Amino acid sequence: MTSTTLFWIFSIISLISACMVVSLSNAVYSVLFLIIVFCNTASILLLLGAEFLSFLFLIVYVGAIAVLFLFVVMMLNVKITDVKINYSTIFLIGLFISLILSIQIWTLLQSDLEAYSNITISLVNSGFPLITSWIQENNLPSNTESIGLILYTSYSLVFIMCAFILLLAMIGSIVLTMNQRTGVKKQQISLQLHRNQNKVIRFLNLRKN
Repeated sequence: MTSTTLFWIFSIISLISACMVVSLSNAVYSVLFLIIVFCNTASILLLLGAEFLSFLFLIVYVGAIAVLFLFVVMMLNVKITDVKINYSTIFLIGLFISLILSIQIWTLLQSDLEAYSNITISLVNSGFPLITSWIQENNLPSNTESIGLILYTSYSLVFIMCAFILLLAMIGSIVLTMNQRTGVKKQQISLQLHRNQNKVIRFLNLRKN
């Protein structure tokens, strides 16, 4: 089975699963199909040679975000209710978004075809075959090493700022979830440690005379 056949298989499964995500009324099934979309997208990236992004999809989206969505949906126990939906408005919005995406994909394909044609014409005009030195290819860094070198050198400040923003978001979510109520009995360790042991236990004579 060639890589092109696998690419089309993963693409078709991803499209069908994405349609099921937005069409199902049960939120749990939608999250499960979303996990299938992420897994097939990671497989497509692996076929294209972007192994770092592929495993990043599996670790971050499938292993963290999708599982978090699934647990939240199952804990909330969302009830299915009949909601009247205006399909004409949704159709117009979907048509507008589809038109924008089609224009972007068409522009991208046109630019790629022009670049490919220019490379082909230059190779034909040169008259020499394209020779690849596999010794130099083996010495080149991999995709993961290249991303790490660029991320921690040229974009190190942006990387630190993103980490700081995520830290603030985590602290803010913890603070917002803390329920500050008045009149709640709390444990005071200092008073418990400085108590008088003679006054803690009291003996009572329960015998009747």
